[in-house]
Formats: sequence, structure tokens, C-alpha cells
Amino acid sequence: MIYVFKTSVKNKKHIRQLSPLLNSLLQQSKWNFDLEDCDKILRIDCDENVVFKIIDLLNIHKFYCEKLE
Repeated sequence: MIYVFKTSVKNKKHIRQLSPLLNSLLQQSKWNFDLEDCDKILRIDCDENVVFKIIDLLNIHKFYCEKLE
């Protein structure tokens, strides 16, 4: 399943900060940020429902994160 989130991640430095955490949480999944999009989209291709885990993870690290429908 593909999950799409609006975030406050603004640059590659932020992605480098989050990358080890996302890789650890999403070991069997693919993820990427689209910093060109106005909503700074995070897309995750994952078999399990990780919505709350992702929102919590980003919030803990002071980033806004909201699941888009």
C-alpha cells in the first residue's frame, strides 16, 4: 500500500537526519520525499499500516506530518 504524508521537511539535511530512523522503522519498505512539492510529500510503499508510527516519529523530531487521503 502507498501512504502519502504532508510534512514540514524542507531540505536534504532534514532527510539525512530522518533517514536512519525511517530505514530502521521501514526495513522492508520503500520511502522517499518530494521536496519540490509544496507539501513536502513523504511517500511510503509498505505492506503494514505505519501511519501513526510515521506521524509520531516525525513529530518527536519536531516535524509536522499529516496523512493525505
